[in-house]
Amino acid sequence: MTLHPRDLWVIPSETARIARAAMPKGNVYMMMYEQLGQLYVDRDFQSLFPAECGQSAISPAKLALITIMQFAEGLSDRQTAEAVRTRIDWKYALGLELTDAGFDYSVLSEFRDRLITTGQESQLLEIMLSQFKQKKLLKSRGRQRTDSSHVLAAIRRLNRLECVGETLRHALNDLAKAAPQWLKALVTQDWFDLYGARFEQYRLPTQKAEQEQLALTIGTDGHHILSALYDPQTPQKLRQIESVEILRQVWVQQYSFVNAQLVWRQPNTTGVPPNKLCIESPYDPQARNRTKRDINWTGYTVHLTETCDEQTPNFITHVETTQATIPDGALTQKIHGCLAAKELLPKEHLLDTAYVDAQHLVTSQSEYEITLVGRVPPDTSWQVQSQAGFDISCFSVDWDKQQVRCPQGHLSRSWREIVNERDNQVIEVHFDRTVCAACVARKDACAMNLSRFMAWFQQVPKAKTRTSPFAALGLNA
Repeated sequence: MTLHPRDLWVIPSETARIARAAMPKGNVYMMMYEQLGQLYVDRDFQSLFPAECGQSAISPAKLALITIMQFAEGLSDRQTAEAVRTRIDWKYALGLELTDAGFDYSVLSEFRDRLITTGQESQLLEIMLSQFKQKKLLKSRGRQRTDSSHVLAAIRRLNRLECVGETLRHALNDLAKAAPQWLKALVTQDWFDLYGARFEQYRLPTQKAEQEQLALTIGTDGHHILSALYDPQTPQKLRQIESVEILRQVWVQQYSFVNAQLVWRQPNTTGVPPNKLCIESPYDPQARNRTKRDINWTGYTVHLTETCDEQTPNFITHVETTQATIPDGALTQKIHGCLAAKELLPKEHLLDTAYVDAQHLVTSQSEYEITLVGRVPPDTSWQVQSQAGFDISCFSVDWDKQQVRCPQGHLSRSWREIVNERDNQVIEVHFDRTVCAACVARKDACAMNLSRFMAWFQQVPKAKTRTSPFAALGLNA
């Protein structure tokens, strides 16, 4: 398919006449063309198409505009193709003859695939923002705001048992295509009965003991396949299949060996992985499960930044999509960096609590001259909640000398920057032990800590472990 770029299109006279007769006051799409002109040109997307001869490509500039119009109305690809064929206002905005029959709906998905494959999906927004800047509709150093929303992954929600079963089934299907004879020598006929259909079609056992037994059966079968795959005699190309790597990661997350015996992981004994590592479906290994306030979802989080000045329309200036478990605060500085590259930095940035902390307040002002406007996360320490003991606000910090003074006036003896068990950079400060032991405030603080520990100890099951075996796995899930 070859692109013969046509950077300008003109509305056919008959299309313009009929559109204005049918809609004398116009509508949003007619006004879009009349006020903004052509938002895209074919040469913007020339890199998406090969240079060799072939069938002429449909104008990518028009497909890009159609994609925007499709999103605005929430249409499916079939509905969008039908709108191009039948709606006068769409033909007007796209500069099409009234007799234009449009195109097959599959063209839209092919165009999106080209954008994603070449990593140019953000180009639709970037070109539009550039056009708005040229028309003086968008400028930097105004007011912008950022907020996030959940995005559901296009997968079926699976429980742990369904996930391991479907992961093994997915890998077996790919292996059956890549090396049918190799796989046939490893499995028996009963494997087809268990892994032939999707696990959602099975009536899985309801009793916990039976569920664990089925999980161990699946785990043993999966370990059998993985052992064969990682045998030195097995062709390396089989280990490079994506579903095989997903199988390996899921088995590390869901199974463990205790006394050389495969076991199904349990939260209170062998531990289960945190949500930020746990693969929820073999068909989308990047999707993560998260609960935020009263919403639980499996998928991603989208962060939208838009202008909110009083004198101009609101424009989305940046879109960032992350795994659901990545906290909002991790995106604050990245968003500022992206806005700086677009020359669209705000003077005031409105954010909710999740995006704001002390470091962001300082770095945003010093690096980008941005004033963050938002609530700082509240102090949830037990000292604040119980109005007893000493919280961090009771200590004075001298950052230049790297010293901390306690409420009783004593200076710390050491200052160390470390990374804690959650991979967060923290500063660890120590005071002299003999001074603290003789402190008059120690008695009350120790009494409060002891009462809190006893209350916690009475609620914790005896078999509960305090450490997770996944802390040192370093899975690249």
